[in-house]
Amino acid sequence: MSASAPTPARRPTPQDITARKGGTPLVCLTAYTTPVAELVDPHCDLVLVGDSVGMVLHGLPSTLGVTMEMMILHAQAVGRGLSRAMMVVDMPFGSYEAGSEVAFANAARLMAETGCAAVKLEGGVEMAPTVRFLTRRGIPVMAHVGLTPQAVNTLGGYKVQGRGEAGDAVLADARAVTEAGAFSVVLEKLPASLATRITQEIAVPTVGIGASAECDGQILVVDDMLGLFTAFKPKFAKRYAELGADADRAIAAYAEEVRARAFPAAEHLFGDG
Repeated sequence: MSASAPTPARRPTPQDITARKGGTPLVCLTAYTTPVAELVDPHCDLVLVGDSVGMVLHGLPSTLGVTMEMMILHAQAVGRGLSRAMMVVDMPFGSYEAGSEVAFANAARLMAETGCAAVKLEGGVEMAPTVRFLTRRGIPVMAHVGLTPQAVNTLGGYKVQGRGEAGDAVLADARAVTEAGAFSVVLEKLPASLATRITQEIAVPTVGIGASAECDGQILVVDDMLGLFTAFKPKFAKRYAELGADADRAIAAYAEEVRARAFPAAEHLFGDG
């Protein structure tokens, strides 16, 4: 009798992610293209198609110029490269703030056109009604509090949030979106003690980025951790490789060989036969 093909691992659902609260930390990374999605897929529980794509791949100064069309295009590419990890897609600036019905229309479009399992949106107490509206209509939501990059202009830059008495407001934000039905909450650029407190006090997993090792999971921008995005390096972004420097050396070697007529060599060429 022939051996049967191995059964592929079931992709986690938002409910599975929620059930990981307090367990083995969730491994999360961003991806924007099919090749990178294929690289991160075996190692991640959740892959975020982040609006950071605007800065990382399109050279924009912030995430504010990212459009629905950009998010859909990149999410479709990422979806083709995933077979194991759950895909979440960022709702871009301007696609959900005007009201719950606008948010639903855009979130439904993202899910229908990309096949993602959930959407992510930024904001706390003020966005809780929208989170509730979406989740009650079948759209899983990952929330995002603390430093919310889409609000960079009102926050006065990419500053640490929640220091001192301001921590109570961030905790209130996390509680509000949790009670509204978010299946997990991203905590960005907070004092470690505050992120730990939030993790202990809310019922769904927290995913930290510049937050606390005690969060229920961690996420980084993949180009940051691989050393591919070098415009700036956030303090929280550990470099696990220096692929940008490696690529620079490789391209320089190629250029030198072309100018010296050392490339292409005989092994790269075709004969008459």
